[in-house]
Amino acid sequence: AARPALGLAAGRPLDHHAGLAELAVEQNYARPKVDESPVFAVVEGRHPMVEQNLARGDGASFVGNDCRLGAENKDTGTRILVVTGPNMAGKSTFLRQNALIVVLAQLGSFVPAKSAHVGIVDRLFSRVGAADDLARGRSTFMVEMVETAAILNQASERSFVVLDEIGRGTATFDGLSIAWAVAEHLARSDASPKTVFATHYHELVDL
Repeated sequence: AARPALGLAAGRPLDHHAGLAELAVEQNYARPKVDESPVFAVVEGRHPMVEQNLARGDGASFVGNDCRLGAENKDTGTRILVVTGPNMAGKSTFLRQNALIVVLAQLGSFVPAKSAHVGIVDRLFSRVGAADDLARGRSTFMVEMVETAAILNQASERSFVVLDEIGRGTATFDGLSIAWAVAEHLARSDASPKTVFATHYHELVDL
C-alpha cells in the first residue's frame, strides 16, 4: 500500500527532532539525565546563543561553568545560589544559560554542557530585566514587585527560579531589605524552589 504524504502537521515533530539532533552534533551538546529527582547538576554549562555569537565573531570560545542545586536528600541539598559580582561579569548570562538548559532538557533536547542531570521541573520562573508598564500605571519598580510576588506565591519545590537584581528599582537600603527578604523566603520556605539569585548586594552572602 502507498504511504500517505507527510503533511505539515506530521512533519513538524520530525523537523523539530532533526534540528535538535543536528544542533547537538554541531555544538557538542551532551545528553542530559532527566528524572524525578530534585537535582539540577550541570558541568561546564554554556549559553547557546552567546556561545554561537562568540564563534561567529572573533572565534572566541565560551568558558563553561558549573551549577549544582538540590540533592537526593532535600534537607542537605543547596536550594539557592547567590551570585555576586560587578557589571559585565556574566551574572545574567549564568542565570539565563541554566534556565535554557532546563527548558532544552525537558523538551527532549541535548544541552550545551559537558554533562547535566536535570530533575523534572513543573514551572520556570524568571524575574530578569527592567521594564515599566505605564499604560497600566506600573513603574519599573512596581512591575518588578508584582512579578516577584507572583513567583513567591506560585513557585513549588519542583520549580526553577532565576532572579536578577531584585530591589534595584528603589533606595539602596530598601532594595537590600527586599532582596534579603525574598532570598530568605525562597531558601527557607516549605516550597523552597531551586533558585539562582544574581545581585549587587554582596551583603546577601551573609544570609
